Amino acid sequence: MGCSVPVLASVVLALGGLVFGYELGIISGALLQLKAELRLSCLQQEALVSSLLVGALLASMVGGCLIDRHGRRNSILLSNVLILTGSLVLLSSSYVALVLGRMTVGFAMCVSSMSCCIFVSEMVSPHCRGFLVTLYEAGITVGILAAYAMNYILSGSSGGWKWMFGSAVVPTLIQLVSILFLPGNAKESSNQEVSAQTDRELASVTESQEPDDPKVRSDRENELQHAFLYLFQRKDNMRTRTTIGLALVIFQQLTGQPNILLYASTIFHSAGFQSEASAVLASVGVGLVKVLTTLIAMVFSDRLGRRPLLIGGCSVMALSLITIGLLRNQSAALASGSFDGDKAGQKSLEMVLESSSGIHGSVVNWVILTCMLAAIILVHLQRRAQTF
Repeated sequence: MGCSVPVLASVVLALGGLVFGYELGIISGALLQLKAELRLSCLQQEALVSSLLVGALLASMVGGCLIDRHGRRNSILLSNVLILTGSLVLLSSSYVALVLGRMTVGFAMCVSSMSCCIFVSEMVSPHCRGFLVTLYEAGITVGILAAYAMNYILSGSSGGWKWMFGSAVVPTLIQLVSILFLPGNAKESSNQEVSAQTDRELASVTESQEPDDPKVRSDRENELQHAFLYLFQRKDNMRTRTTIGLALVIFQQLTGQPNILLYASTIFHSAGFQSEASAVLASVGVGLVKVLTTLIAMVFSDRLGRRPLLIGGCSVMALSLITIGLLRNQSAALASGSFDGDKAGQKSLEMVLESSSGIHGSVVNWVILTCMLAAIILVHLQRRAQTF
C-alpha cells in the first residue's frame, strides 16, 4: 500500500488538473456551435461563458468551510459528483440549463482545486509534494490542450458541443474510482492523535506555570498569529505581504490572459480565420504553447528559481502588450487579406493586429492601456516582493 499511495495520489492530482483545464478551455470551441445553433446574442454568450466563473466564485466563499467540515477526500468526491451532474445537464439544448450546468461545473472545479492539493499533500511524504503540485499545473495545461483538440475534432459535427461537454465525464470517473482506493481519514486521524497528544503535553506544562509567565504569553501570541486578521496587521510586516500577494493575483487577471483561454476560437474567428475549423485549429496552437512553457518551467524552476521565471514571463507579457499598442495603428495594412491555414508563420502576429483593428479604436486603446499597466505593475510588485 505504501508504494501504491503515491502512484494513486499522482493519478488523482493529475486528473484533477486535467479536468480543471478541460472545463476551462472547452467552452472556446463549443461557443461557436452554440452561437449558431441557439442563435445566442452577445450578452447571452458572455453570460454562458462567465457562468463557470460565477460558480467558482460561490465555491470560493463556502469551499473552505466545506472542506474543513467534511474533509478533503469527501470534498473531492463531491466535486466529481457535481461535475458528472453538470455534464449531464449540459447535454440539454436549453439555454437556462446550459448556464446552470456551467455554474455547477464551475463550483465543482473550485472545490476540487482547493481540496486536491491539500489532500494529496497529506497522503505523500514532504519530498514528493513539490513534484505533485507541479504535476497538477501540468495537468491543467494538458487539459486545456485536450479541450482545444476536442474542439477541433468535433468542429464539423452537428451537435458536437454536446460531446465536447460530455467528454469530461471520462477523466472525472477515473478520478472518482482512483480516490476510492486512497485512505480516507488515516492521515487525518494520525495527525489528530499527534495534535491531541501535543495539546495535552502543552496543557500540562501551561498548568504548571503562572498565568503571567512570559512563556505562556508567548504561546498564546503564537496561537493568535494563525487568526485571519493577523494577515492584515502590521506585525511582521504581514499587511504589506498580504497586499502584495493579493495584488499579484488581481493584476494577473487584469492582464486579460484568462479571457484568451475562454474566447480563443472566437478571437481567431473574428480575426480573419474564415471557417470554424481553422479558428479552432489555431487555438490548438495556444494550447501547445502553454504545455511547452509549462514543461520549460518544470525543468528550470528548481535551477533558476520561481521568482526569476515569474518576472521573466511577466516582462515578456508586458513587452508584448506594449508592442501591440505601438503597432495598433499599423494594423489596417493587414486587414485587407484573410488568413489561410498555410500561413502558419504569420497568423499569430496578424491575428493580434487584425483583432485590434476590428474594434472601436478608443475601446481598444483603453483595453491595451489597462493590460499594459496591469502587466507592468505585476512585474514591479514581483520585484518588490523580494524585500519581504
